[in-house]
Amino acid sequence: MDAADFKAVRDAVRRLVREDVVPREDEIEETDAIPEDVRREAADMGLFGYTLPEEHGGLGATLSEDVQLAFEFGRTTPSFRSMFGTNNGLAGKVLVNVGAEEQQRHWLPRLADSAVASFALTEAEAGSDRQEPRQGVRRGNLRAATTSDGHSPRPPRCVGALPVLGPSSHSDRQRAAQPLPPPPGSAAVT
Repeated sequence: MDAADFKAVRDAVRRLVREDVVPREDEIEETDAIPEDVRREAADMGLFGYTLPEEHGGLGATLSEDVQLAFEFGRTTPSFRSMFGTNNGLAGKVLVNVGAEEQQRHWLPRLADSAVASFALTEAEAGSDRQEPRQGVRRGNLRAATTSDGHSPRPPRCVGALPVLGPSSHSDRQRAAQPLPPPPGSAAVT
């Protein structure tokens, strides 16, 4: 995205936040939801994939541009940016940086088009420290992440979705981490 295109995006985001989101903050707070017309406007502007590569339907914003947009998003309720933040951050960047090509082709256009990504940790006693997992996620005999020496695992080649369940016992926690498969025909863990 060149400088003129980014300025147009930033100005459009500024207008959306000030004219459509800020006046509806009370509604958003009361309903605990972003109104569908605001969500659609954000999707139409490309906000669900503004940091994702252009070749996958994103806007290709740089880190500097991401920060400038964060300032605009910060002028209103945090729930507005949360609606698409994981797409552009943790989940989207994992796919961009370590996802297999098949996974990128399958998932990145969907994220850029307004599918909502999530990130979940599910390991007993791990808390929110994603740098020190004690186990890998297994599906059959495939291991998506590994750490046998207490160090951070290498990034997985197989990036799937994990359902987030509210386990009520240790045995439920063991069953909770069942990754969804990669797209049909794609390679698994290499």
